[in-house]
Amino acid sequence: MTVTGPAEPVLPVAARTLLVAAVVVHDREAGRVLMLRRGPGASFGAGLWDLPVGKCDRGEPVTAAAVRELREETGLVADPADLRLVHVVHAARGTAAPDGFLTVVFALHRWHGEPVNAEPGKHAEVCWVDTSALPEDTVLSTDRMLTRALGGEPGVTLHGWT
Repeated sequence: MTVTGPAEPVLPVAARTLLVAAVVVHDREAGRVLMLRRGPGASFGAGLWDLPVGKCDRGEPVTAAAVRELREETGLVADPADLRLVHVVHAARGTAAPDGFLTVVFALHRWHGEPVNAEPGKHAEVCWVDTSALPEDTVLSTDRMLTRALGGEPGVTLHGWT
């Protein structure tokens, strides 16, 4: 006869909130910000303007993800110590995030290099945009991210929560 202990409890699969970093590269002297137009094959927001943004790798701090994504998408190099928190977006669901996503938005005023479209398979273009003429056709919440980065108080945007 085999004696066993109590059965191990079956735990639900933990929700996996996707952690994302976005960077508002702000050239204050020239009154401009760096923006990317998503390419026609983008899984989300094709043709819309966006900021340099991307998912954190497993075990990666959000500040490291911000400067890595900035470099990967635009070729610009930055020090994580130069990032300034300006906004947070928390959504209940997303295209690649059925359990939601949290985007931490940073402003950056110091960097090295000149921007290029380093990921032409993802982006149609990368260019400087005058802060007085920001595009209206932007990815979800980009307008609020820019407002906060360009002088508003830090805040939180919630999407899809009841």
